[in-house]
Amino acid sequence: MRRPVVTPPAQPPAAPSLSHHTGFIAFLGARVLALFAQQVQAVVVAWQVYDLTREPLSLAYVGLAQFLPMLCLLLPAGDLIDRYNRRHILMVSWTVSGVCSAMLWWLSGHGHAGVAGIYAVLVLFGCARAFGGPAMQSLLPQIVPRAQLAQAIATNMMIMRVASIASPVMGGVLYATGGGELTYAVCLGAFVVGALLLMLVTTTYASARAAAVGTMWQRFGAGIVFIRTRPIILGTISLDLFAVLLGGVVALLPIYAAEVLHVGPEGLGALRSAMAMGEVVAGVILSVRPLQRKVGARMFLAVAIFGLANLVFSLSTWFWLSFAALAVAGAADMVSVYIRGALVQFSTPDEMRGRVNAVNMLFIGSSNELGEFRAGTSAAAVGAVPAAVLGSLCTLGVVAAWTRIFKPLRTVDRYEEASPKG
Repeated sequence: MRRPVVTPPAQPPAAPSLSHHTGFIAFLGARVLALFAQQVQAVVVAWQVYDLTREPLSLAYVGLAQFLPMLCLLLPAGDLIDRYNRRHILMVSWTVSGVCSAMLWWLSGHGHAGVAGIYAVLVLFGCARAFGGPAMQSLLPQIVPRAQLAQAIATNMMIMRVASIASPVMGGVLYATGGGELTYAVCLGAFVVGALLLMLVTTTYASARAAAVGTMWQRFGAGIVFIRTRPIILGTISLDLFAVLLGGVVALLPIYAAEVLHVGPEGLGALRSAMAMGEVVAGVILSVRPLQRKVGARMFLAVAIFGLANLVFSLSTWFWLSFAALAVAGAADMVSVYIRGALVQFSTPDEMRGRVNAVNMLFIGSSNELGEFRAGTSAAAVGAVPAAVLGSLCTLGVVAAWTRIFKPLRTVDRYEEASPKG
């Protein structure tokens, strides 16, 4: 008697490789252009503001003019991104950013407008970033399948890091070649082309948007409650905030180069590039072999290595050791940022990503801006070396405390386990 032939179940077709994913490639190209424009514009704006005022405090207002709109628009930005098409919001954001570049181009040819006009444009630019940042972070999970999301995040971060290293150099070259008018014209073109490239991006994996319930305050409050009741999200966001806020040493590099290592401006440039080099190397490795197991424990380990590397730098008086320590800190920071970003994306349902990423972007901005302020004031109070040592020890203390407070974050094995449905 012949046995019946059992036909194996049909396997779903494999998702195309990211290198053949047209929408993802278009998204990367658009992000590179927008980041290039932002970085170049930041270099030129800082130079022009200082050239007009010759006051170091005026540079602080450059960051403040862009940060305050993000703080004020946090609520409506997160709510609108969850209710409307994120690709369209990002296109509008970059279009408004291009308008800001055009206004700065005009101001460059009319010096009588002074620094007040530049600050006013930066406020508008900060408003555009308040919507564009969370929309961009929330858009990627709608472009690629969930199985490829971790690799897409790693590839995206690596390419963005490379672009962020090259863009300021290009900004200096453009400004030296044609001044502010040429530089801002290039930024305008980059923003416009980036917005147009988004037209090629398809949001195949977007969830159907649910009807809005309640007021904007109630909807955003639901997002805050969601973050507060999800230890994985709350732990990752707060760990990033306090680790960078307390342990960052970038603001102290000029003091170390001049007074501790005695290497001058050339050595300062090398020190600033050391962390970026470590980040790029780690990003390349992660884009080829993304981490898939024991992600929670590895994130805590990466932040601990970041703190230890900063501690070595704080105590070092040898340039080569300081350079190596900063490179290790950069690589560890890239690993921790990659895992944190992936965990937040996997932990958040699509209909709430706008609100969650708005809070996340605020925390990231706060940690960077306030971290530099903390480092500067601490150095003024107790000296650069004690301030750097204390900050590094605080980072290690935060890691130790967070491993006990956020046990679900420490024990999560795969990204899929962080899913709200998991």
